[in-house]
Amino acid sequence: MERISDIIESIANEKGLDINEVKERVKRAIINTAKHVYGQNYEYDVVIDSSKNVKLYQKISVVENDDERLNEDNEHFISIKEAKKIDSQIELGDELTYELSLDNLGRTAAQTLHKELEYHIQRLVEEQIFHKYTDMQGQIVFGSVVRVDENENTFIEIDELRAILPRKNRIKGEKFAVGDVVKAVIRKVFADKNLGIKVELSRTSPKFLEALLKSEVPEIKDGAIIIHNSARIPGERAKVALISTTPNIDPIGATVGTKGVRINAVSKELNGENIDVVEYSSEPAIFITRAMSPAIISAVSIDGQKATLSLVSEQKSKAIGKSGINIRLASMLTGFEIELNEIGNNEKSSSNNGLQGLKALFGEL
Repeated sequence: MERISDIIESIANEKGLDINEVKERVKRAIINTAKHVYGQNYEYDVVIDSSKNVKLYQKISVVENDDERLNEDNEHFISIKEAKKIDSQIELGDELTYELSLDNLGRTAAQTLHKELEYHIQRLVEEQIFHKYTDMQGQIVFGSVVRVDENENTFIEIDELRAILPRKNRIKGEKFAVGDVVKAVIRKVFADKNLGIKVELSRTSPKFLEALLKSEVPEIKDGAIIIHNSARIPGERAKVALISTTPNIDPIGATVGTKGVRINAVSKELNGENIDVVEYSSEPAIFITRAMSPAIISAVSIDGQKATLSLVSEQKSKAIGKSGINIRLASMLTGFEIELNEIGNNEKSSSNNGLQGLKALFGEL
């Protein structure tokens, strides 16, 4: 079986697999073949020596002379008395090993080994692909559309596999045809017993927005700006909360870019989705106020995860937004349930004084 070592190297190079992992799968295949040829009741071991020779051993455990397992139809055990006849130095609990050969056992053994090798190497390839794409969850990939089914699910060829972009993960109004190049984020990876590895893509996930910003804004990619959180209503509007890790970088300005070039590039990929960028604050009242932009909030009251926002009537429509989109996104972004409270003219003056105090402490909101 010396040529098995050549097969191992060939498989590792051809499939791009770790040679040590291939060795372990080949050993397992040989052991399974030995069980088929020599019997299931034995234990086996495979050793690849320094000369790359592959050797198969059968192992028999040494037990007491009166061990009841010796009376069973199981040749995996040998009594200490019989073992001493073979090796006088052997002790209880040791194992006798016999070298076996799978050579010259005919076509059946060769076919069994071939099937075992094929099965175990295929499983190794699938495991490697599974781990590769699991580690890539949240990252952007792109590929060509190869099929669109009757339910408008889009199948995209990405490297060594075919991923699926379900209709529900597609931005409203988007349609793809065979040959289109589509960019999306890996949302989920799972193994199906019948269909193998499945990779689900998404263009509606907030992670897709974040990945696009990372690819478009060097400061985000380098870690100078951190995306604290994001929220989307796909194809319509999104909000992103940013943190600058250094005082000399303006997270809003850097992300928007000169004349909006960076944020506009991201918006274009999202079918014109409007993107609001705000600076995160660890102070909930300030963060919520920023998240409610473009509405001007006069005061914020926090009670657990509920925030009551006071504002003048002229700001209410801005706070709510079209079909409630602004307040929904602000709630999603901050994690607070937001309630609006209109204030009258008498309250407006005192509220503005409070807002001026916040501005003095924290800057323009």
